Amino acid sequence: MSDEEATLHKRLIEGLAQLQLQLGDTQIGQLLDYLKLIAKWTKIYNLTAVRDPAEMMTQHLLDSLAVIAPLQRHIVQGNLLDVGSGAGLPGAVIAICCPAIAVVCVDAVAKKATFIEQVALELKLPNLAGLHARVENIEDRFDVICSRAFASLPDFTNWSVGALAPAGVWLAMKGKHPADELAALPASVDVFHVEQLQVPGLSAERCVVWMCKKPVS
Repeated sequence: MSDEEATLHKRLIEGLAQLQLQLGDTQIGQLLDYLKLIAKWTKIYNLTAVRDPAEMMTQHLLDSLAVIAPLQRHIVQGNLLDVGSGAGLPGAVIAICCPAIAVVCVDAVAKKATFIEQVALELKLPNLAGLHARVENIEDRFDVICSRAFASLPDFTNWSVGALAPAGVWLAMKGKHPADELAALPASVDVFHVEQLQVPGLSAERCVVWMCKKPVS
């Protein structure tokens, strides 16, 4: 293990402790290998603007890991759609940490969906799949539809509503509390929880917005 790899491993272990997440050695190895794959593919396909491994650890990996505990409190098993997944954040991270959840990462850019398929293959993640499509055209239904820095809440819910299971929920990862976006949501969307997140090593604000379809009276 190189000095850089040892540093990243230590940072990940510390971050998991702060997030109170208990993962096995195999999962920890998969997360570190996933980070390597992002770095490798970004050199050719420009998956992310963040190139420094230490910054990727904080801004990508730990940022995505911060949503795992809230997600596990809501769902233990089922299926999840990660919209505008890009490099698989947080979808691939969820697939690693939650093997009982079947994760589909959808992106309108073909090379990003191909990357997810490669991640699933190399990291041996049978519960992870990449899909090249527009979310509006997806016919399957999902228990959870999530996004991270994808679109405004009104656009996110409008574009993906057709893929949401009848009792499904939306999980939107945001920075600061998105008061303006919340106010712009249609009456058919019910916001039932806004949860603050603390990302280890990151001073910026983070939150998760939980939404569902409002029951028809």
